[in-house]
Amino acid sequence: MKNKKVHILLVIGVIILLLLLTKQLLAQKFTSVEDMQDYIKGFGVAAPLALTLFQAFQVVVPVVPGYLGCAAGAMAFGSTVGFLCNYIGISIGSIIAFFLAERFGLDIILTMFPEKMYEKWSKRLEKSKSYSGFLFVATLLPLFPDDFLCYFSGLMRMDRKRFIWIIILGKPWCILAYSILFGMIR
Repeated sequence: MKNKKVHILLVIGVIILLLLLTKQLLAQKFTSVEDMQDYIKGFGVAAPLALTLFQAFQVVVPVVPGYLGCAAGAMAFGSTVGFLCNYIGISIGSIIAFFLAERFGLDIILTMFPEKMYEKWSKRLEKSKSYSGFLFVATLLPLFPDDFLCYFSGLMRMDRKRFIWIIILGKPWCILAYSILFGMIR
């Protein structure tokens, strides 16, 4: 009983923190990588954690392109720390998106993304012989709608372990390339 109360309080605390971060994030106007970098650095010693949470959030609620956070993280903290924060955050957000779609179905996808996007990818992917292979390749490459595909994967009732392994093994490469590239600009 005591553990259940602790879990409930922890969940409530995380929800309140996310709501506060969301309110503050939505009040920001990011017109450049520098704006994003300044926003992240504004958290002081907690800035790496803020970047990690931001990256998770931006996958779950895709209002800012993911590369913007990758660029800001690498420029603010260097290639290594920026990569770690971005990779952990994006991976966590991807897994959350999968579970949300698995739980809430098509309604959440149509709330987060245009219906035309869903129709376009549904038609393309219904012909796919190996969705898992496609998803792995898509996570390796830049400019794919990764956030959408994470939600879409949950809708397809893809095996959870397979999805998580695809994220763990596929996500780091593009993020690493962004981190190295933007870390050099630093």
